[in-house]
Amino acid sequence: MNLLAVDKIRLWREKPQVMVRELFGVTPDAWQDDVLAMFPHTPRMAMKACKGPGKTCVLAWLCWNFLLTRLQPKIAATSISGDNLADGLWTEMALWQGRSPVLRAAFTWTKTRITCNDSPETWWMSARTWAQGADSNRQADTLAGLHADNMMFVLDEAGGIPDGVMAAAEAGLANAIGKSGLEAHIVMAGNPTHLEGPLYRACTSERSLWEVIEITSDPDDPKRTPRVSVEWARQQIQKYGRDNPWVLVNVFGKFPPSSLNALIGPDEVKEAMSRHHKLDDYAKAAKILGVDVAREGDDKSIIFPRQGIVAFEPVVMRNFDSLQGAGAVARKWHDFDADGCFMDNTGGFGAGWLDQLRVLNRDPVGIHFAGKASDPRYFNKRAEMLFLACEWVKDGGALPNIPELLEEMTSTTYFFNKDALQVEDKDQIKQKIGRSPDYFDALGLTFAHPVHPALRDALGARRAHSSERRQHDPFSRGRLLGRR
Repeated sequence: MNLLAVDKIRLWREKPQVMVRELFGVTPDAWQDDVLAMFPHTPRMAMKACKGPGKTCVLAWLCWNFLLTRLQPKIAATSISGDNLADGLWTEMALWQGRSPVLRAAFTWTKTRITCNDSPETWWMSARTWAQGADSNRQADTLAGLHADNMMFVLDEAGGIPDGVMAAAEAGLANAIGKSGLEAHIVMAGNPTHLEGPLYRACTSERSLWEVIEITSDPDDPKRTPRVSVEWARQQIQKYGRDNPWVLVNVFGKFPPSSLNALIGPDEVKEAMSRHHKLDDYAKAAKILGVDVAREGDDKSIIFPRQGIVAFEPVVMRNFDSLQGAGAVARKWHDFDADGCFMDNTGGFGAGWLDQLRVLNRDPVGIHFAGKASDPRYFNKRAEMLFLACEWVKDGGALPNIPELLEEMTSTTYFFNKDALQVEDKDQIKQKIGRSPDYFDALGLTFAHPVHPALRDALGARRAHSSERRQHDPFSRGRLLGRR
């Protein structure tokens, strides 16, 4: 480490923002400058951020500063998963090392460790992860075992990191605070996606212990991050509303209120179940079937019909094989005069039903609940469909009076997976209410994709002749209408 003069190292130690400019040749954003200036004097630092402001970049700058300007330092870094750490912070460390001849000459980067060439066994940064399914003790071991005069713990994507991991870092910090010649830091950054865990506590009950930096892309905030498009932020606010949980997290960098943890409240569902619409309000809308296929013997297969703002009484089946199930769907398709049908094919459970329906000259669309959502706000297709169903209810949709549906809708909660909305798995809800949420999933399937309606008269009857009816393509590109 004889590559730099002592006075240069001293300057960069006290002013990391100067190091970033001189070593990397870049100018930090205003909020990044603030973080860099705070770092030498702040043992606990938490960055609560919107989507995409460059927080992982700042973490990498701080790590390189600590490695370069302290003697025999040790840094332990972790993230919500091993893949996230490898793709995020660890890749960022390699990127900035590549931009500095000094760092390339002084340090060696590997997939799990960065070491000083002069003292590789005592001067390093380590990537730490825990196994999926690890208990709290094994999670705590992730950051345990650091002993050095200069220590640093780094938690990227801290919103979802277990409490046990932070406990180990706090123990290391406690051994250094107030002791002469020792320096220790905990630095974490993440999106405010969880109403529990280290980041949430640092911003709420433990706020007095932490220096919290709030990073927003709010287009009306003069201190907003410049890395997020103002136009994009305004579009999200206009499209979904300022109080939407996804907007709160990803645009404003704020925690969603705990009251929004449920997809929908019981009063809203009860109101929908007592709501009645005139035929004129929906007669010309597309008629859609959502079919949830039973996975186990005690589950139900449900055919849920919906036309515009009205959902009708579903068909309930138990222990139907693929031939019986396809026959029931075909009959309902004919009786309801449906324009389209979406069928759950997660894990291939609906494959036999789909095949048999095609033999009957029907063309249902198989939907994989774990598949990619059309809207990037949602983690998967199931989350997207169930959120759309709840929005439809809030916008005036009418439901049949089914107590099981009420319980399923109001028992389903959501959470954030990274920066996307995800809902509880079917198995989790089944453990909670004692059965699979088959009614809700079948209703959700009617929102899988937009459907173009056939021409109908004021009473809802098709106006097309039989030859025209065969030519009607409910999923024709360029002719699709809105989901509702």
